[in-house]
Amino acid sequence: MNEISNPVGVRLNALLSAAALDPLSETQTGSFEAYFSLLHRWNARINLTAVRDQEGILTRHFVESIACARALPAGIHTLLDFGSGAGFPGIPIALCRPEIAVTLAESQGKKAAFLREAVRVLAISANVHSGRAEALRAVFDCVTLRAVEKMEAAVQAASKLLLPGGWLALMTTRSELDKLKTASGAEFSWLQLVPMPGSEARLLALGKREISLPA
Repeated sequence: MNEISNPVGVRLNALLSAAALDPLSETQTGSFEAYFSLLHRWNARINLTAVRDQEGILTRHFVESIACARALPAGIHTLLDFGSGAGFPGIPIALCRPEIAVTLAESQGKKAAFLREAVRVLAISANVHSGRAEALRAVFDCVTLRAVEKMEAAVQAASKLLLPGGWLALMTTRSELDKLKTASGAEFSWLQLVPMPGSEARLLALGKREISLPA
């Protein structure tokens, strides 16, 4: 791997290595550095994320989102990041899995404006839906949810935006998992739990939509 001069890139790859995850390519590292810089500037003006220090952003947001991106099954072509906020995990997924067309759904106007600027600056294959995800008429191969308000209701809505055979990817905690599985409905088969790096509580749960129930 080529040596990276930016401390953000160096620290991010060190954290990935400590979590037994492969380092980013030089191009990907540059993109994450640009994303961090943009996030830092906008966070000074609007409340994008409560985690504001470099170490917290890299560990809680970047590393966990990269782990999610790499854990998503092959064959996903379209993905909805439901309640994207500052772009986690949707933007890291677009950076790590460029074969996936990502839609970032965010109802808060200022956060949606940030997402549009991030998509422009990073030149990623992503669209921004500035509105409630429930209003979308499209269906997707995968829907991700992370730190969404009223998570159970959001999971219920997200399950209706999936194609048959599609994946629901929930970034949550062990204590919340059972009720979110119940909220998703009986058509899902939960095949895999992926622990999040550096945490015993946080995880990624992947559920596959095996059955199409009547609307």
